[in-house]
Amino acid sequence: MWWHVYPLGFTGAEKQALPDDAAPVHRFEHLTRWLDHVVGLGLNGVALGPVFASQTHGYDTVDHLRVDPRLGTEEDLVAFVDAAHARGLRVTLDGVFNHVGRGFGPFQDVLREDPGADAASWFRLRWPAGAAPGTEPDYDDFEGHHALVALNHDEPAVAGYVTDVMNHWLDRGVDGWRLDAAYAVPAAFWARVLPGVRAAHPDAYVFGEVLHGDYAAFVTESGVDAVTQYELWKSTWSSLNDGNFFELTWTLSRHEALLDTFVPVTFVGNHDVTRLASRLTDRRHVAHAVAVLLTVGGTPTVYAGDELGMTGVKEEREGGDDAVRPVFPATPGDLDGEAAEAFRLHHDLIGVRRRHPWLHRARVEVLTCTNTRLVYRSHAGDAAVLVALSLEDEPVTLDVPGATGVLAGDAELHGRDGGGAVVGLAPHGWAVLATG
Repeated sequence: MWWHVYPLGFTGAEKQALPDDAAPVHRFEHLTRWLDHVVGLGLNGVALGPVFASQTHGYDTVDHLRVDPRLGTEEDLVAFVDAAHARGLRVTLDGVFNHVGRGFGPFQDVLREDPGADAASWFRLRWPAGAAPGTEPDYDDFEGHHALVALNHDEPAVAGYVTDVMNHWLDRGVDGWRLDAAYAVPAAFWARVLPGVRAAHPDAYVFGEVLHGDYAAFVTESGVDAVTQYELWKSTWSSLNDGNFFELTWTLSRHEALLDTFVPVTFVGNHDVTRLASRLTDRRHVAHAVAVLLTVGGTPTVYAGDELGMTGVKEEREGGDDAVRPVFPATPGDLDGEAAEAFRLHHDLIGVRRRHPWLHRARVEVLTCTNTRLVYRSHAGDAAVLVALSLEDEPVTLDVPGATGVLAGDAELHGRDGGGAVVGLAPHGWAVLATG
């Protein structure tokens, strides 16, 4: 289970790259001071957002082998990884290998030279007739962002470069990689890169950012361990907002099919989307979403701050991510009010998952579904937990066959003739229940 953090925002780093002659700012200690918070929450990994030298937001990388001076140095990053390992936490890095910033060294070589530059084959370029040294070509970019230069993934040298970068940081103690915008890269490229990574680091965990499409086919063809489950993310919040548990039930059936091939990376928030507490029209349903996240099969990820009840709306404009990537205090400090309540919610449900590690590959059987009521059984072999959710404004009583106790949530459990069980939920209530 991962705690996902966007380091540049978290530490209050400058919005633009430091001048070339500026000294690094040692900000990893800010992240290190939060590691005990991650342990206390019950998670066992930290998924870092971009940490490499870039021009602005981290996804316009200019040097994959240099830590961004706004965050510190390679020694600072290695010290952070060591501190995480000392606490039993694993660490992944964010690999932006679909595109680079215009300041990326090989691209600058192309701009200085001409179509004959050694690095010209690294990019998808279109040169004007009679191009001379210093002529700028047109080029493919990432989704219309001209500052993000798309790499040519058919070029063997690019595959070799990416393999070397991944191994470089794995050699320094990192445990795995998130592949940014993996969906924009041909699966065959990853299939060429990852064998060289696996040969040197067979235990490295590699997952790709994939928004849509055939998730299982991408995993099979690319060789990654997993991809991000955006379909479940969307269905979770929209079913709660719309009062339509049939949508979530349908998505859970599709999720089941994915588990035949791989274990998806699941989440209800990340650095690219509006925070859960702002996305939901009724904040009482945050608990329902987190309960789903932590009781269905998957590798759950908690976006830093969601466990504190943070809000933030992503906007489609320059700087529109700032609200969901805020600066955090120097230390966690004492929690009270809504922050303490949100922390307890996450802590309790993460605790359920830690006590039932089979939930990683659990299958879901829906027992009751209406627009506003859902009961399902998560199970693996003979082990099972039951989940009951209500979106209704009045107290409800639900049949929950086999329930024997309350693991999390606020519910009253009653037996009945015939050995069954019913659970009483408060308005907009939820519960995770033991069986057997």
